[in-house]
Amino acid sequence: MVKYSTVFFKKIILMNCFVLNSFSESLILSNDNRKVLRQASLSLRMNKNSQCRENNGRRNILKTAAAVSSLSIFNAKFASAEKTGTWERISLPVDTVLFDLDFVKDTPQHGWLVGSKGTFLETLDGGETWVPRTFANLDPDEELTYRFENVSFSGNDGWVIGKPAIMLHTKDGGKSWLRVPVSPKLPGEPVLITALGPDRAEMTTSSGAVYETTNGGRNWKAQVKETIDSTLNRTISSGISGASYFTGSVIGVIRDADGKYLAISSRGNFFLTWEPGQDFWIPRARETSRRIQAMGFIENNADKGIWMSTRGGGLSFTTDVELDSVNSFDFQNSDIKTGGYGILDVAYKTSKEMWAACGGGTLYKSVDGGKTWSKDNDTGKIPGNLYKIKFFGPKQGFVLGSSGILLKYRS
Repeated sequence: MVKYSTVFFKKIILMNCFVLNSFSESLILSNDNRKVLRQASLSLRMNKNSQCRENNGRRNILKTAAAVSSLSIFNAKFASAEKTGTWERISLPVDTVLFDLDFVKDTPQHGWLVGSKGTFLETLDGGETWVPRTFANLDPDEELTYRFENVSFSGNDGWVIGKPAIMLHTKDGGKSWLRVPVSPKLPGEPVLITALGPDRAEMTTSSGAVYETTNGGRNWKAQVKETIDSTLNRTISSGISGASYFTGSVIGVIRDADGKYLAISSRGNFFLTWEPGQDFWIPRARETSRRIQAMGFIENNADKGIWMSTRGGGLSFTTDVELDSVNSFDFQNSDIKTGGYGILDVAYKTSKEMWAACGGGTLYKSVDGGKTWSKDNDTGKIPGNLYKIKFFGPKQGFVLGSSGILLKYRS
């Protein structure tokens, strides 16, 4: 039986459940101009021409002044898409770093794209054109400091998180947003949020804490008894031979559709797994001399397996995944030749067709489940790194890259 210190039990108590004030941080006046409404939403509005020029002057992100002056809700002029074979580059009114996008499940053509310097873009035509949005009751200079990193929708219910620590919640597909305060007692910073239904979401932090809310963020209940740091410290102090191998911070937290998780150490020398019902994360050594670059679940399902990319362009798969076991996973190498470029992401279009994004702005395609790969020569002409691929069914997919690069899949 494992013994825990008093300090450890205090950590468990602190993680068990924390309460966030349900009041919005943005206050507005009611109709009588005296009574303060404390649950006021952050309102999104389209930039007026003068305001748009002013904000984008601060950002220095618009490619031409003409791209700004023509923006309006009913009659907007957008830069045309640029075809590159299977993938088509979509011109955006920003050249910031893009981090994530998702679509409103009740309205599949309606989506949101987020990134650095307050980038918050909306599409109503399935990603063909994107319009910048700003928060009317946030100071423009304050908004520019935010780096929105993750967006997730379930039905019309959506969540956005970013840095400095900020969390937004919408119940109407993004027409209005409520800013949910983040507790200063939260272990780590929010790094991943997944919408699960009306007022329901699951949030993961940089410390490996997993929380769930069922009331729109008013309360969060811990799903894990201790943080990854505590797990690693306990492992190191256990006296087990080789335990000192599991040290360092964690990056790259990944969740599958059923709530099972992967986390990669910042040094790339090991990874961890967790599934609902487990008290702690399980650290696992890599079965290769090369450091881990990225990981993910096959078809977003841990039961189907895990893929792992390693430094120098290595890629391997395992279908022998038992997250309740401490045994190591048996990864099999895939025959992909990237010329030494690291593989930053892998995504499944179907069970057989998959795409890999590499450094140097290149994409690779496999139509046999990863056994063989071919380079997509057209995307290699794009200047910039491609680091995230997301498919929303077999006919809709996107690739995110540096400097405002967004590619849309053409079937």
